[in-house]
Amino acid sequence: QVQLVESGGGLVQAGGSLRLSCAASGRIFSINAASWYRQAPGKERELVAAISSGGATYYASALKGRSTISRDNAKNTLYLQMNSLKPEDTAMYYCATLTGGSYPSPIRHWGQGTQVTVSS
Repeated sequence: QVQLVESGGGLVQAGGSLRLSCAASGRIFSINAASWYRQAPGKERELVAAISSGGATYYASALKGRSTISRDNAKNTLYLQMNSLKPEDTAMYYCATLTGGSYPSPIRHWGQGTQVTVSS
């Protein structure tokens, strides 16, 4: 059973930056694609970015150009660097591993989320 633990969220002013981390237990992390999602109050969960097992990346429109997804397979850790944050980026951010090695692929495991709040 893989467990995903997110960290790095918090309160930041508009225009600021945050780096989210997602630590995964279990050795299968390196062979699966992974992704970041977010969910704002009253809204559906939406994809932020995804990364394949080989490092190919995909960005959804919400944070495209303002975020970078990366992974360190040796550390079993997924990252999301977010820059130029806006109040509308306020949400709970979740990491997930996918069943396959590339995106799109069904979600296998979800983390519990880390809250990001951007003040104006």
